[in-house]
Amino acid sequence: MGSLYNRVADQLQGLIQDGVYRDGDRLPGVRVLSRQFGVSISTILQAHQTLEGRGFLEPRERSGYFVRRPRRPLAELTMSQGRARPVPASARDMALDLCSDAHKSLIPLARAVPHPDFLPVRQIQQATLWAARHGLEALDYAYPGKTVYRRQIAQRMTALGCLVAPDDIIATNGAQEAIIFALRAVTEPGDIVAVESPSYPGILQALEVVGLQVLEIPCHPTDGMSLEGLQLALEQWPVKACLTVTNHSNPMGARMSDQRKQALVTMLADAGVPLIEDDIYGDLQFEGERPRPAKAFDRTGQVIYCSSFSKTISPGLRLGWMIPGRFLPQARQQKYFSNLATATIPQLAVARMLEQGSYDRYLRTVRPRYKEALVRMRAAVAEAFPEGTAVSDPQGGFVLWVQMPAGVSATQLYHQAWDEGINIAPGPMFSTSDKYENCLRLNGANPWSDTVAGAIRRLGERATQLAREAP
Repeated sequence: MGSLYNRVADQLQGLIQDGVYRDGDRLPGVRVLSRQFGVSISTILQAHQTLEGRGFLEPRERSGYFVRRPRRPLAELTMSQGRARPVPASARDMALDLCSDAHKSLIPLARAVPHPDFLPVRQIQQATLWAARHGLEALDYAYPGKTVYRRQIAQRMTALGCLVAPDDIIATNGAQEAIIFALRAVTEPGDIVAVESPSYPGILQALEVVGLQVLEIPCHPTDGMSLEGLQLALEQWPVKACLTVTNHSNPMGARMSDQRKQALVTMLADAGVPLIEDDIYGDLQFEGERPRPAKAFDRTGQVIYCSSFSKTISPGLRLGWMIPGRFLPQARQQKYFSNLATATIPQLAVARMLEQGSYDRYLRTVRPRYKEALVRMRAAVAEAFPEGTAVSDPQGGFVLWVQMPAGVSATQLYHQAWDEGINIAPGPMFSTSDKYENCLRLNGANPWSDTVAGAIRRLGERATQLAREAP
């Protein structure tokens, strides 16, 4: 099906470029095109979305799709650059500031948090009310997690090729807590941890909390962490752990292939270095089967798997889990000493959603919505931002990494955007150094509206002005 809708998209693009359909023309309806090309309506809709992402079509509510010739092509996103030597982990104060209530009045393009319109609000409410009426079981401690919750997680992980039992799993307060417990289980303060670069600010915060040094490894925009760069780091430095997001990484959106995941696990196992895998976006692939985690290739218990429902069901539930492998005793001890147990009612509620299948039904509906949201935002950036801008093209998740021309300061753009009521995440937040000054991350998990479209347009105008003023 994927190759079919791409062929249809290519043919329609050819008609646009040949002048059959001109700028501003309305395309024939999907039923007409379905008969014309001899394909299903769903294939036509996917072809429309593909052309929208390329910048050739613009959807108008209740009016159909209209031709819009791309104003300028996007540049190719380049591989990031790692750091040559380890440095103490240091998260930017700006990352903490973005979590404050003061930012909630701004147009929310900074935080990687889904808008409530993308969340299964009704299902959450029903499951939580059910859990609250569950009697004394809902009122007791649940260390290291409610069995019914961990059983559902074990079933889902087994389906992904990770053969685990409920007792192998610890319920956590989100993925952030799981990552911190994993780091404490396998390192001591001052140890070196290899991470992909650019890296999610929460990972840098976790490294700082534990008192570790960070060694940044280059990240390919589609393939993920550079295995060649990691191999050189293992040969040169006493790396004690490696931490990476294998599926739809934040901020670049990279997804490692199964072959690269297996090679990563094998490389680290041979070196005796634990892998801490953050798979928080794994359930949000746009098409095809849910990608397997690196944990599926673990044969020695060296992979510590961390995830949560913060990006899918609700960030406010603060519910995640970890599979520590052979480090289970250390991780259980960290959980007990830190806060004893994760809240019981959220575990019962999510277990209910998993057991009844409402979570998977929700995922089937929300995945195309996230794809559509990113396609629209990517096209808007291509049109509004200065020539030479590159934008990631992820296969899942809901964030975009924007690489502006050299000399354009994302920090300046951040302050200018703030004055206009727009919130963005500038690139320096995603590194322990001053790299990525010409980059920014945008949150695509917002319903598309004139407000969001206008914000992207104003950001592009500001960025274009900064590009003109750059040396």
